[in-house]
Amino acid sequence: MNRKAIDEALRTATRTAEIVREYGPFTGADTIHGVTHDGQRVWAATGTRLLALDPDSGEVVRTLERAGDAGTAFDGTWLYQIADGRIDRIDPTTGEVAASIPAPSKGEDSGLAWSDGSLWVGQYRNRKIHRIDPETGAILRTIESNRFVTGVSWVDSELWHGTWEGDDSDIRRIDPDSGAVLECLPMPKGCGVSGLESDGNGLFYCGGGTSGKLRAVRRPERAG
Repeated sequence: MNRKAIDEALRTATRTAEIVREYGPFTGADTIHGVTHDGQRVWAATGTRLLALDPDSGEVVRTLERAGDAGTAFDGTWLYQIADGRIDRIDPTTGEVAASIPAPSKGEDSGLAWSDGSLWVGQYRNRKIHRIDPETGAILRTIESNRFVTGVSWVDSELWHGTWEGDDSDIRRIDPDSGAVLECLPMPKGCGVSGLESDGNGLFYCGGGTSGKLRAVRRPERAG
């Protein structure tokens, strides 16, 4: 069975993603691009601003006037934001840009995640995820997927990414070496995934693209 057939079998056999809460749309934010989590708040890139959301109350608690047209990540200190073919390193308190590096795909970039001292950048239509040096932007390695890559997330040593092609969207776990699909959570019809990040505690937060919504999806539990 080839990879495409395996992928379709997984989509058919697995359960639909469980959406446990929806947030938004937010005033002045028509689209959700990148999404990350800083341990307390969910951050969402909306094009011209970065919004920090309290996931319990649903309230926007901070707004940074920073461009963001694709993925967002957090390394424990800094926010990273894709904008106009570059990746900005941003102070989450002041909104100041401390440094910028070129994004690997120069406008075709999608998701962004931080793990093991590197940034992981989705390349949307080319169906790839690049591991890059956060200081220089140099590509260190590349993983191939078999669907358009939107958001990217590392959690508990697992690599997940969102997909969105036509009317179909899902969240999938892939083998970080081969790119093979290990697990798939198809989204309900009409619910696309743009940005993606785990809170490290049982939920994924998913950008809803032009719906302007942010959705919390239950992450599958692991046996044992």
